[in-house]
Amino acid sequence: MAIVLHHHPFSRAAGAVWMLEECEVPYTLRFVDIMTGEQKSPDVVALNEMGKLPVLVDGDAVVTEMGAIGLYLADRYAYGRLSPKVEDATRGTYLRWSFFAPSVIEPSVATKQNGWEPKASQVGWGTYDATLASMQKALEGRDFLLGKSFSMADVVFGGTLRFMLMLKAIEPLPLFTAYAERLSGRPALQRADAKNAAVAAEHGLKMGG
Repeated sequence: MAIVLHHHPFSRAAGAVWMLEECEVPYTLRFVDIMTGEQKSPDVVALNEMGKLPVLVDGDAVVTEMGAIGLYLADRYAYGRLSPKVEDATRGTYLRWSFFAPSVIEPSVATKQNGWEPKASQVGWGTYDATLASMQKALEGRDFLLGKSFSMADVVFGGTLRFMLMLKAIEPLPLFTAYAERLSGRPALQRADAKNAAVAAEHGLKMGG
């Protein structure tokens, strides 16, 4: 059975298209109109109780959450290419930064944007400044998170960073912008951007509209 991605181009599911393109596997996009609340419909909620996108269905497997979708796809369809093998020492680094994006970057930026001031010792993401410093350390002297080798961790981590740079939600530090430019050169990302734009055009969608 072909993979089905429940998708809207203005949701996190747009990044899951990049994941699929990097894995070079056939898939179908199933448009979910989040503007009318279709993500809360019974058929979507039956797959993801949160009523949120993306939702990936691969045969009997149902996977939600961007990091989980990326790691699942890489292990199943690009093991050893987009995901280091279990005996590879770089797998620890790969997993670290894959989880860092949703667990640290996203809440840290949201905290800063909303003016929340939790105690650093009481939240898993610490502080915004520590988050930025860690991200810079991850990229310093490297083309990608694993060095010269691109991996699915770059899709999860880099996709998050790229999106936040576009929204001006994070400082455009030189290391960040240079990394984002390298990612933009990926043919799979270019195909994904084109597919997301085509879906948006098909449904008359405009960013911010």
